[in-house]
Amino acid sequence: MKKINISKYKGNTHYSVHITDSYGTEHHLGLYKSLSPEVLSEIEADAEMLWANEVKPKEDLMASAIANMIELEKKSGLRFTDSRGNHRDGLD
Repeated sequence: MKKINISKYKGNTHYSVHITDSYGTEHHLGLYKSLSPEVLSEIEADAEMLWANEVKPKEDLMASAIANMIELEKKSGLRFTDSRGNHRDGLD
């Protein structure tokens, strides 16, 4: 899902440009004071270069292991939250 996102928050004087590659990774391209045709052409060229050289991100094995452990806890009934929404593992 390749995408160029140009946003300007209310009251800001600059535009923020983010590029999303086909793997869903977002890259901040920079801040721009104006969006003249030259600047837009530069943004488009930078996005094309980023997309041409994108690399598939490596899987974070630790994050996957933790997510799998949480799923196992949910299925076994060990994972629950207290009245304040804090995680409790049922072992304390």
